Amino acid sequence: MTATLIWILVALVAIGVYLSWTAGRLDRLHVRMDAARAALDAQLLRRASVAQELATSGVLDPAASIVLYEAAHAARQAEEEQREVAESELSQALRAVFEAPAQVEAVRDAPGGEEAARELAEAVRRVPMARRFHNDAVGAARRLREHRKVRWFRLAGHAPFPLAFEMDDEPPAALVERVS
Repeated sequence: MTATLIWILVALVAIGVYLSWTAGRLDRLHVRMDAARAALDAQLLRRASVAQELATSGVLDPAASIVLYEAAHAARQAEEEQREVAESELSQALRAVFEAPAQVEAVRDAPGGEEAARELAEAVRRVPMARRFHNDAVGAARRLREHRKVRWFRLAGHAPFPLAFEMDDEPPAALVERVS
């Protein structure tokens, strides 16, 4: 009788330790996901800021400046529910403005344009990487949260189900090719 109770107690402690380890792992994944989201937000804000600066610098023609400024402003001011759409529209505006290598060369030839073009190229190159890191962290957290043990024992607590950030983040080819 005593041996049976000891084995039951050992099994319960082992299960408790395993569940605690799983909850800790899930918590670390949520922290990683939050850090990746903060990095993504920073890169998106940097891209929009650089695009907005370039649009107001007078280097671009007026039509391109207006298109780029409005898309960058909308991306910076977008509510969380509309953020993916606004960021995708900024990507499309960047591709439209910088689809021709001549436009990139015109920006580079202007005073301060070389640095502005380089900064914009770096910003548009970093957004896909930051989005990929964020979505990888979201995928890992989702996979763990879908396990039965996590659902049955409510190890995720009240944390919202992680959502990937889906947007069009293809950089303008003429801008990225020239900098590479």
